[in-house]
Amino acid sequence: MDALEQRWRDPAFLAAAHTWIDARLRELGRSRTGEVSQPHVTGWSTAMRVPTGDDVVWFKANDEAMVHEAAVLDLVASRSHGRVPAPLAHDPASGWMLLADAGTRLRDVIPEERSLVRWHDVLEACARIQIACEGDVDALLDLGLPDRRLPTLPGAYADLLAAVDDTDPRLPGPDAIEDLCDRLAAFGIRETVQHDDLHDGQVFLGTGTHLLLDWGDACVSHPFFTLAVTLEGVIAWGVDDEEDSEDLGPHLDAYLRPYEAAYDLAPADLREAARIGTRLGWVCRAVNGALPQDPGSTRTRLRMFLDGKP
Repeated sequence: MDALEQRWRDPAFLAAAHTWIDARLRELGRSRTGEVSQPHVTGWSTAMRVPTGDDVVWFKANDEAMVHEAAVLDLVASRSHGRVPAPLAHDPASGWMLLADAGTRLRDVIPEERSLVRWHDVLEACARIQIACEGDVDALLDLGLPDRRLPTLPGAYADLLAAVDDTDPRLPGPDAIEDLCDRLAAFGIRETVQHDDLHDGQVFLGTGTHLLLDWGDACVSHPFFTLAVTLEGVIAWGVDDEEDSEDLGPHLDAYLRPYEAAYDLAPADLREAARIGTRLGWVCRAVNGALPQDPGSTRTRLRMFLDGKP
């Protein structure tokens, strides 16, 4: 285990976290009824399972770059019509939070059902959340959400290329990114919250409603950037993890349906905007998810951009 992960195992951190958990549970009129377990540890976050009698709650802590997640969850949940669960409790300074158990992951259901049709509802819900949060951009930025809006992307891309060794020499310069950003901006779709890592491990079935969790990688950006990871990075691989084995058309239609109702754009224009947004989404993901200790992921995301449709 590396040093970044070891901090979440440190006895002092664990003791402080357990004390905080017990205090928040008392405020909620609940109590812990068993030992806390720690099934999730990464370099950037940890999650602990807390039994409280008939149900379970989850404690989550993030590193400094994602400490805003709890406060962002609170805001986005209020716009989500029940699709994003608000924390049961959170601390704005540390970003620590308690969350209700969200049920089974979509990742665990898909192999049994042998279908990706659930993604239609998830994608439509995602679009509705993004539209509902269009007026909250300043508030989200004030909470610490990274600014990945179109005017910022060419410069951030240039900085990333300068910082990462051994990038593909075929990658275009920042001027090409600026041109794509200008073309996308011309459609007039407002920028908003964007999950930036919406995959089947972040979607839970709850009590029958698909819930969208884990907003630690979220940013303020063009909404269609989410299609990069979700459509091309996940859904396109189908049930059996075979590239391009799933027809993306119905999934894109489900995502765009709320935008067709909210914007006076021809369907062909929305689909062109989605095409450009999907490609630029890999640039956003490369910039937004860049970690010094994981340059390989950054190169993969840049390659996904490079391999996209012109």
